[in-house]
Amino acid sequence: MRIRELRAMRGPNYWSIRRHKLIVMTLDLEELEESPTNKIDGFKERLEAMFPGMFEHRCSVGVPGGFFQRVEEGTWMGHVIEHIALEIQTLAGMDVGFGRTRGYGEVGVYHVVFAYMEEKVGRYAARASVRIAEALISGEKYDLDEDIEEMRKIRDRERLGPSTSSIIREAQSRGIPWIRLNRYSLCQLGYGANQKRIQATVSSQTSSIGVELACDKEDTKYLLDQAEVPVPKGDIIKTERGLKEAVEYVGYPLVIKPINGNHGRGITINVNNWEDALVAFEAAKKVSRSVIVEKFITGDDYRLLVIDHKLVAAAKRTPAHVVGDGKSTIQELIDEINKDPRRGYGHEKVLTMITVNDMTKNILEAANLTLDSILPTGETLNLKETANLSTGGTATDVTDIVHPYNVFLAERISRIIGLDICGIDIMTSDISIPLTESGGAILEVNAGPGFRMHLAPTSGLARNVAAHVVDMLYPPGSDYRIPIVAVTGTNGKTTTTRLIAHLAKLKGFNVGYTTSDGIYIQNQLVTKGDCTGPGSSEFVLKDPTVDFAVLETARGGLLRAGLGFHQCDIGIVTNVAADHLGLKGIHTIEQLARVKGVIPETVRPEGHAILNADDDLVFEMRKSVECNVALFSMDEDNPRIKAHMKRGGLSAIYENGFITICRGEWKMRVAKAINIPLTFGGKATFMIQNVLPATLTGYLQGFSLDDIKMGLESFIPSPSQTPGRLNLFRFQHFNVLLDYAHNAAGLRALKNMVEKMEGKPKVGIIAGIGDRRDEDNRTMGAICAEAFDEIIIRQDKHLRGKTAEELIALLKEGIHRVDPNKPVMIIPSEQEAVSHAITHAKKGSLIVLCSDVVPDALALVMKFKEEEAQNLYEFSKSEIPNL
Repeated sequence: MRIRELRAMRGPNYWSIRRHKLIVMTLDLEELEESPTNKIDGFKERLEAMFPGMFEHRCSVGVPGGFFQRVEEGTWMGHVIEHIALEIQTLAGMDVGFGRTRGYGEVGVYHVVFAYMEEKVGRYAARASVRIAEALISGEKYDLDEDIEEMRKIRDRERLGPSTSSIIREAQSRGIPWIRLNRYSLCQLGYGANQKRIQATVSSQTSSIGVELACDKEDTKYLLDQAEVPVPKGDIIKTERGLKEAVEYVGYPLVIKPINGNHGRGITINVNNWEDALVAFEAAKKVSRSVIVEKFITGDDYRLLVIDHKLVAAAKRTPAHVVGDGKSTIQELIDEINKDPRRGYGHEKVLTMITVNDMTKNILEAANLTLDSILPTGETLNLKETANLSTGGTATDVTDIVHPYNVFLAERISRIIGLDICGIDIMTSDISIPLTESGGAILEVNAGPGFRMHLAPTSGLARNVAAHVVDMLYPPGSDYRIPIVAVTGTNGKTTTTRLIAHLAKLKGFNVGYTTSDGIYIQNQLVTKGDCTGPGSSEFVLKDPTVDFAVLETARGGLLRAGLGFHQCDIGIVTNVAADHLGLKGIHTIEQLARVKGVIPETVRPEGHAILNADDDLVFEMRKSVECNVALFSMDEDNPRIKAHMKRGGLSAIYENGFITICRGEWKMRVAKAINIPLTFGGKATFMIQNVLPATLTGYLQGFSLDDIKMGLESFIPSPSQTPGRLNLFRFQHFNVLLDYAHNAAGLRALKNMVEKMEGKPKVGIIAGIGDRRDEDNRTMGAICAEAFDEIIIRQDKHLRGKTAEELIALLKEGIHRVDPNKPVMIIPSEQEAVSHAITHAKKGSLIVLCSDVVPDALALVMKFKEEEAQNLYEFSKSEIPNL
């Protein structure tokens, strides 16, 4: 077996609109295609022995044990690998259940698709599942535990922490989109200008001064003391001499801790003599240069969580500890506690495993105990000096018993320090008694406090504290989205995208849009190249200046990683024609239509899918959407349009020379096609087809008909507005038309327009395309033979899998099918081909350049145009001396 390709879907995709996180593995079974599972001796038995939990896999049978039944009857190894990949992720603590295996379109090659929680774990599971299957086939031993452990490690490195995850889950439950901005915990909620950011539990609204103060325990304590908030007596020291003075000033018992430590690192409590004070001082110095010496306040450890200056949760924290039973050693008691299924490694579960570290050893040594000591029945031994959950501590929710004065105090402290989200650590004997009466004190104020103890306390009521964060970031009535228009189809995507962006810009929006030429933010090109994939969409949606997004969405990126957004407001499908077939397992035009159909399926229920009623495959997409449908057509008598109009539907049609919007059967004429520069006086009918969905989009966004008309009539096809899309250059004695037509449907549309244009002879500069089928290249050659009087065959910059000779031969076959005597010249270099055509152009001729690298072709043609202008100027100067 051989893995040909591994892809990770991260958004709505060809395989599932709702399940975004999928691994797609292209697997070649090679000789195993001839060996289904029932022909491999002992395979089922070895599979059952390694994965008894697979009995729960129902598979298509629909009952427990269904998958094993399929294995016994005989199924192919790709199907088995799908189930292994799911099961090993489950064993590693990531319960995923969706999977499917489908033919790739070649004998013995399959798409193995399965869900993942963490992408790197999913990729590891794909490779591991193949290794495991090979071991099961051969009967070799396999160390499954090693894979499980490695996947757990990857998960812990890659996933968001529990606090960040809780905020993300809460946002998702409200339909708020989010994007992870780095491999740590920096995340974006919402899109564009309406975005907010969080990093763990610090928000984009959190005061940086507040964070600085909270991180400086000296300043925090000073401000609180000045505000008459009870804090322990203490001092900040850096030297042993300072320690001695602090001990004399504060008096025993003491707490000695680093000034900027966290998670209990370097803290020593209940210090009662000089020797212990020295040891504690050295431990704290390992964490920070400055050390706090404070009075040790006895009582219980409480954490009060304040969000948006309101107390939302409180927890009593207990250090990791064991309780003796008179017979078990301390180590055995720890091991027994760690068997609790709620405990895991790091932040894996609601509680953390108790580990024996230097702090634990020091506590045991001070008590004259070892890990082999046996505690008397009922005796409690704290194993840590702090009550952090990250060191194995536990938490009990006490929110409902916090005294109103203590609530007032916590909310006041949040304003004194200036934190919108803060955790306040209190030591007191009873949180239900005012601190002024209990003798308790505020120990610390924490920026970015952990939520885990409140989300899943060891006992007591769980509190959805993340909801308060989202409420703060997005109060009722706040917008977290921006309008998103997604445009797909075989031809016309880029022009439609640019036209919609133009209409929105005229309405005052700060538009971000993606095209096959690059990414534009407020009409400024910020990234060059083909930017029609999910990464480019996210680029626009992450930009805080953008309040309107138009996203050209092509087949390639969608198949590679899915969409870069989860929902859009308007999804446009211009058309579906044979293009790129045979790539990524897409072999038929019907499969290609299913790929394009992902876009309208992601439109929000209140949004609109704008579909081409003249295209059978596009029109069929209306059946699979869960939103409103608007149609467009070049034929007002199209029966589909007529039926849609009778049902009161919204449509755009080309009728009597007008671009017309129809709401039901009422017509609203927007503009004459001949007055829209993009249509070249109505000659470019395929451009009219692009204008229709753009017009509908403007109308749906609430633009007035006058504004839409002005936008259509001010959008000029030019190298700056529509690079490579019908760019006409008028030379003195001939014209050059540059277009991106790159498939049969596009060339056919271009041919229809060229036939209406003046110019003789018509010279076509064309190239074959390496990642198209042979028949597609022959067809393009045939169309060009019908369109042009003379043909120059050049070579694309990117051959994409075929040789230049193969592509030239295929084009010539197609040309000679139509006209064996058609004049054909071979000039491989595009620069030389264009230069030859222009320098040898006959008077009155029309040169049509079909280019794949538009910027290079534009630069070359414009260079010739500038040279001609300069020559004419020099000639004029010589003829008219005073010029």
